[in-house]
Amino acid sequence: MDFSQLNSAEQAHLNKILEKKQMQDFMKLYSGLVERCFTACCNDFTSKSLSGKEETCVLNCADKFLKHSERVGARFAEQNADMMATNSKK
Repeated sequence: MDFSQLNSAEQAHLNKILEKKQMQDFMKLYSGLVERCFTACCNDFTSKSLSGKEETCVLNCADKFLKHSERVGARFAEQNADMMATNSKK
């Protein structure tokens, strides 16, 4: 986004809004990850700590989720670059 036409107060305000939105998006992603992995992996509540099996499951779940998110982000970036290239040719 090009904020160069805005004065410094407007730019600061807009940056603050964008940072807040990014934090909300991150927290939503993190909460989804925690809920998904907890639901899938944690099922023995007789102990305060995770069993070895549960810990391995949580680690694999988180790794899989993060790799998936990274891959989706990369594909989105590629598609966005293709769209920008197509639009610049017009």
